[in-house]
Amino acid sequence: MRVPLPPIPLPAHVVDRAAEYGDGGRPAAEPRDAATVVLLRPDAHGRPEIYLLRRQTTMDFAGGMCVFPGGAVDPRDYDHTVAWAGPQPAEWAARLGTAEDVARALVCAAVRETFEESGVLLAGTSADNVVADTTGEDWEADRVALESRELSMTDFLERRGLVLRTDLLGIWSGWLTPVFEPRRYRTWFFVAHLPEGQVTRDVSSESSEVVWLRVDEALEQVERGEMAMLPPTYLTCLEVGTLGDVDAVMAASRGRTVTMFMPEVEPLGDGFTLSMPDRLRPLVAARRG
Repeated sequence: MRVPLPPIPLPAHVVDRAAEYGDGGRPAAEPRDAATVVLLRPDAHGRPEIYLLRRQTTMDFAGGMCVFPGGAVDPRDYDHTVAWAGPQPAEWAARLGTAEDVARALVCAAVRETFEESGVLLAGTSADNVVADTTGEDWEADRVALESRELSMTDFLERRGLVLRTDLLGIWSGWLTPVFEPRRYRTWFFVAHLPEGQVTRDVSSESSEVVWLRVDEALEQVERGEMAMLPPTYLTCLEVGTLGDVDAVMAASRGRTVTMFMPEVEPLGDGFTLSMPDRLRPLVAARRG
């Protein structure tokens, strides 16, 4: 599957859908809140690598696309009793541009979804340590129970005497599906450094393949048509790739706040495309150059 790079010419049926919404003939779908995590590690030369999952082609949303671990917020992610260490929900709310209860749920969802889809757990017994190994059968049983919603994140952490290490997350950006689309997500993009001693595992039932790739290699594969990404994923890789190492990415994330960006239809030659954040336009132009 080859997906053109941004700016992408919009197919006629998408333009028609947008026009139908603009004429009042299509109601706006309510977006679901979601969190995704750009999981990073250094390669042998210190350059950043990212963890990607290729979604099953049968998935209703982004089938066949390579994505970061993530998913929709579960109602139980709002539990205010979840064990917590690091920046508090009020601080996250200011950075994420949300109410405090939504910020708590997003951070919880980011940690939960990363564990469910990669086996990596951003938690420890206190604010001073992080789990070193989650590959045992007992961990896998808990991961499956979380994935099936038989177990909540709050109960999982309490059972194991763990706390969320919210300081291990950084915030990167926010993307809202265009208003005329029938399935919409309001997604916060986080970044995280793979904890020392932990390893990723190919465990997600929603993916057909997982891979660690240097950021520049991932971009090149997309540009050669060997890998498909939705524009927000590609643009995130492009932006992260401008930084030299994982520490630089995490340092940049600490100064960020989220203003949710919703792409809109704009002219492109004789047709139309979807807009992108202005800060990314020079990066795309240079890449195409």
